[in-house]
Amino acid sequence: MLSMSGFLLRNESILASKYVQRFLSSNTNGELRITRILKERFPQATSVEVVDISGGCGDMYEVHIESVEFKGKRTVQQHQLVNQALKDEIKQMHGLRIFTEVPKK
Repeated sequence: MLSMSGFLLRNESILASKYVQRFLSSNTNGELRITRILKERFPQATSVEVVDISGGCGDMYEVHIESVEFKGKRTVQQHQLVNQALKDEIKQMHGLRIFTEVPKK
């Protein structure tokens, strides 16, 4: 019989393996499309990362954007800019996680 610690360790290994496989795989079409849109909308962005967190089906994404264009804006205003940029894509999504940041000097 498998102990609880053995069970957890085995499942952690499976989850880690799936994460590594996803990390090493190429971007999905949705990730590429959203990245392109965000880079066009935020040309001064120093970092744009998009990850399909729905398992590859394109229902939910997580975006991380670092741009000076967010300087002086509250978080809600930054997120509104991202939502506006992705308004057409959002219609097809189940959910969107947004993380914005102003670059540190």
